[in-house]
Amino acid sequence: MRLDEEACYRALETRDRRFDGRFFTGVLSTGIYCRPICPARTPKRERCVFFPSAAAAQEAGYRPCLRCRPEASPGTPAWLGTSALVSRALRLIAEGALDDADAPALAARLGVGERHLRRLFLRHVGASPLAVAQTRRLLFAKKLLDETALSMTEVALSSGFSSVRRFNDAIRATYARTPRELRTAAAKRGGGAAGGAPDIALRLPFRPPLDWGALAGFLGARAIPGVESADPGAYRRAVRVAGGHGVVEVRPSPGEPHLLARLRLPGTEGLIHCAERLRRLFDLGADPDAIAAHLRADPRLGPLVAATPGVRVPGAWDGFELAVRAILGQQVSVRAATQLAGRLVARHGEPLAVRGGLPEGAEGLRFVFPSPEALAAADLADLGLPRARAATITALAARVARGEVALDASRGLDETVRALCAVPGIGAWTAHYIAMRALREPDAFPATDLGLRRALGGVSGADLLAMAEAWRPWRAYAAMLLWTADAQGARPAEREVSDGSLAG
Repeated sequence: MRLDEEACYRALETRDRRFDGRFFTGVLSTGIYCRPICPARTPKRERCVFFPSAAAAQEAGYRPCLRCRPEASPGTPAWLGTSALVSRALRLIAEGALDDADAPALAARLGVGERHLRRLFLRHVGASPLAVAQTRRLLFAKKLLDETALSMTEVALSSGFSSVRRFNDAIRATYARTPRELRTAAAKRGGGAAGGAPDIALRLPFRPPLDWGALAGFLGARAIPGVESADPGAYRRAVRVAGGHGVVEVRPSPGEPHLLARLRLPGTEGLIHCAERLRRLFDLGADPDAIAAHLRADPRLGPLVAATPGVRVPGAWDGFELAVRAILGQQVSVRAATQLAGRLVARHGEPLAVRGGLPEGAEGLRFVFPSPEALAAADLADLGLPRARAATITALAARVARGEVALDASRGLDETVRALCAVPGIGAWTAHYIAMRALREPDAFPATDLGLRRALGGVSGADLLAMAEAWRPWRAYAAMLLWTADAQGARPAEREVSDGSLAG
């Protein structure tokens, strides 16, 4: 990935927050790399080198700055300026694909050779897949040292390190300080734990603007009773993690470029994956300026972009859960789909059991969504579903349980849609909706959706697809803009009834 170095230096001089996470600056005289918004004195141009990612800077031998804290940056948008294959690989790495496997296994999941994958990473990211995974672990460990009171052993295991010794060695090699010295320095700066036991509190950074009200409204209307809830103040849900149950809560932080997450978990192992799931759920890796700049060029979308700054595509905590929710939403209203989902978890979900009890505000959470194995063996006849739709859920659950359908980023959009459409009862709308939200495919687009066509004056599906060619690679964000416009412009009766639009 080639950077315009003069543009990078101008952004560095002005400390332009819009460039935070887009590149990192290595300072030749100090051997340190920084975010563009670092408060330190701007180095001279001839002392600066620029990297497309933190992993590239670390692989070149630079240490993270302790003032601007690269671990607190909103992150490089995974699909901006990269190949589709690298984008999928980055999402898999963020999900932990290299925590217990090696680069050849990652390449095999993506269907390519290891040498080809490494070559693409060096071209687009500036670092190898293993370096990206190692940097991810290091920066998350530094974040935990700064923001939590977890023990060193808990920090090591929470960050994906296989042992405390490896964690200590990696921290010393990267920061030239011990973990305890880093925590002491953070405490002196006013950092440290924001939540008390048994909760863990984390900041989830993003690039502003972010329309929290739209996110909370969308998720709240589709919240599965007993499993999750959302209102303007917070989103809460029950989760299955680390062999047990837990509860997560996310709140806005007015005026700050981060959300506040509070997690009550059965253990700290896998905390890095929980943080990544929350980032995907709220689409915190998006670059709203880049998306808006592209979509506002279309005369039909321009006014919608201006009216709804910071649009995000709400994701999902679990891909299988979202897929089942999308099937329940076929041909019914949002309200009806939500009631069906609540009925399903009441009959087949796992009763929620949280160590330390439920946190304040989470009293309505009672179940964890059933696993694919559980639903594959369940009798769904008493849910009030059409027989064919119940059979679709059973078939999907069985294929996911057997590994025949992968609800992750290992395959591209077209291949994922084909695999989902091979399940009897899943069509293009459902497949694209699942890809859009569960698999974080920014170009997924349910073109047959009634709400999208209605928002554009009742155009045909073929005409909508033709229009949407100009919106690539961000058709999913265009869909969110159009759904928002349709919901705001429709009469009350129309808002709830559709052919599946907005019901997933």
